[in-house]
Amino acid sequence: MPNRRQITAEGMQKLEEELRDLKVNRRAEIAEKIKEAREQGDLSENAEYDAAKDEQRDIEARIEEIEKLLKEVEVVDAADAREGHISLGDTVTVHDVEYDEDMEIRIVGSTEANSIQNLISIESPMGQALNGKKEGDTVTVEAPAGKIRYKILKITK
Repeated sequence: MPNRRQITAEGMQKLEEELRDLKVNRRAEIAEKIKEAREQGDLSENAEYDAAKDEQRDIEARIEEIEKLLKEVEVVDAADAREGHISLGDTVTVHDVEYDEDMEIRIVGSTEANSIQNLISIESPMGQALNGKKEGDTVTVEAPAGKIRYKILKITK
């Protein structure tokens, strides 16, 4: 299948665990909430029933989303990466040349990205700029605030 999204083995495991939890635990919890709300009588004015049905829809939508994602992703094996070059799953220490600050990031698939946790998508401008580079290289990243230069200090597989 063309254009499969790349993901780390860890990211795949997290998606599979979330899916299992939603199907096994959350579905059972929400079914119990709906049952209890029904037992209260008139459903037309039952806020707990409405809230439980909304939550059920959200859970089913997330299950559908994860199942679709799992069909579209390709787990990238870190062993296939070129030695000494940045690839998916690597942790990279970079130095922001302008602000004289070091930052540690992890290169992940787009479904795993979370900038607050310094998980940077390989498809993002920064991920694309770093992909395939090696320690000592300097890259320029096109960001909304302008061009940012980073020197690659360390790559951890």
